[in-house]
This record gives sequence, structure tokens and C-alpha cells, in this order.
Amino acid sequence: MRAIRVTAHGGPEVLEHTELEAPEPGAGQLLVKVAAAGVNFIDTYQRSGIYSMQLPFTPGSEGAGEVIAAGTGVEDFAVGDRVAWAGAPGSYAEKVLVPADAAVALPDGVDQRTAAAAMLQGLTAHYLISSTYPIRTGETALVHAAAGGMGLLLTQLIKHRGGNVIGTVSTAEKEALAREAGADEVIRYTERDVAAEVDDLTDGRGVDVVYDGVGRSTFEASLASLRTRGMLALFGAASGPVPPVDPQALNSAGSVFLTRPKLGDHLLTRQELEWRAGELLDWIGSGALRIRVGATYPLAEARAAHEDLQARKTTGKLLLLP
Repeated sequence: MRAIRVTAHGGPEVLEHTELEAPEPGAGQLLVKVAAAGVNFIDTYQRSGIYSMQLPFTPGSEGAGEVIAAGTGVEDFAVGDRVAWAGAPGSYAEKVLVPADAAVALPDGVDQRTAAAAMLQGLTAHYLISSTYPIRTGETALVHAAAGGMGLLLTQLIKHRGGNVIGTVSTAEKEALAREAGADEVIRYTERDVAAEVDDLTDGRGVDVVYDGVGRSTFEASLASLRTRGMLALFGAASGPVPPVDPQALNSAGSVFLTRPKLGDHLLTRQELEWRAGELLDWIGSGALRIRVGATYPLAEARAAHEDLQARKTTGKLLLLP
């Protein structure tokens, strides 16, 4: 099978399109023919060595496809089933081993590309708005990178729960996308001071919660944008990791809360995965949640996908198509 391989940490140039022997499913595993694999910022962290990975490895953990073989002990899936996942290492490939307990069956109303584009970011958005800070009717959230894959999902789900959204973007094109997703106000951070604009838009109160997947370049503005006893949910580091924080900064910002959640801690049981994925796929199937695929790339062009993602040239979700 064809796959992407990383033999040394580095920039996008270390992503090698090569041929590997197809794996065989072991106990509790599915062998899946990959229809589409999601491209995520965590893939760039693993490729570059920010997150330590044992070399060599095949990147990617998210995708959708069709089961072509099942290992012993698998009872809930069979050959021919359409499945999606957000926790199968090696998804940048024509075939991947997916733990059966990490796979989700796709309903008829959701196609494979949409599912591949929705799983990791969709499940992340679900836990952020339902568990990390359960947004309530009338509350206001600041969403950074509101035209990106995560930003568009968060904006829609916050509005679905009756909240208000202030989004940050860099261009007029991205502002239009954020507003189309439901953002009430949009700040172009390339032209305006975010914290000052939030202060004006909220009459000095600040927002109830900031959902920040950008990190280093937005962290101080995020803290400064919160109301007293508000929460900053830092769920990513697209601009780089945030330097060490003096806890006194949380006092000075108004007794605010800071959390750094991750998806794995919100999928601790099969029941929790089925709850989150079930609601997510129901919203997609009903049209309540729209998934924007910003670009697709042949598997061999994984390098270009990483370059575009890190250069912030993209909107919505990026997919690799084996």
C-alpha cells in the first residue's frame, strides 16, 4: 500500500510518499480502506518533534473508510461497514488499522469525506462547548481563528446552544466565512487590537469564555478579554506553545480560570465516544452542523497540505485522499 512516512523530525519536506506492506488486523482491530484522512495541527507537532514520536512513523490519526477485514473478538463491525475514527495512528495511508473501540459507524446521511473532516475537530468542539465550558443561552464566547476548521464548528455549535460569538480572523474573506457560520461580531486581528475591541463590544464586561486554539500569539489577548471569573480554554497551539504562566496573571485578569484540555481525556469510555460522536453525526445528518472542507490533496501531496495549513492559507478542513 502507499503511505506517508516520517523517518526524521523536521519540516513538511520530511513527509515521504512511499510503499509499505499492508498490515493485518489483530485482536480487536479493523483493517480499513481509507477514503479520506484528516489533516490536523497535531500532525505537524508530531512531524516536527514538538510532540515526541518514535521514528519511523506514519502520521495522521483521523479518517473514514470501509472495513475490509476484522480481527478476532470484533463483534460490532463487519466487512463492508462504513466507519470513521479520530484515534487510529497511521491514517495517512491507503489502509490503516483502527481499534474497534475507537471506530464509529456512519449513518446513511453522512458521507465518508464529511465524516473524515468532522471527527477530530468535531469531537473536540463537542467537549469544549458541552464539558469544558458548557455554553449557555445568552453567554458570549470569543473564538480565535473563527474561519478555520475548528473555528467554524465552534461558532455553529455555540449558536446552536443559544450563545453569542465574537470571532477573530485575518482577512475579509475569512470574516465572510465566520459570519456565514453565525458569528455575531468579527474582529480582524491584523487591523484591530482584539482585547480593546472585545471591551468595546461587551461594554467593558468581557466575554464568558475564550476558546483558543492558537496559543502563543493570542494568549495575552485571550486573558485580557475575559469577564471576571471567566474561563480561558486553551486547546491548541497553532502559533506555538504558550510560555510558562505565573498564576498571579489569573488573579490580575479577574480571578479567571485557565484550562488546557485534550480530546483523549474526554473519550475515556466507549459510552462517552458514542455519546459525543452520536450527537455530532446527528447534527451533521440533520443539517444543523455544516462541515466545510477547505481543500483536498492526493495522498502524495501531504507536504503541500502541511505547508498550506501552517502558512494559514486555508479555511475549513483539509483532507488527504489516498
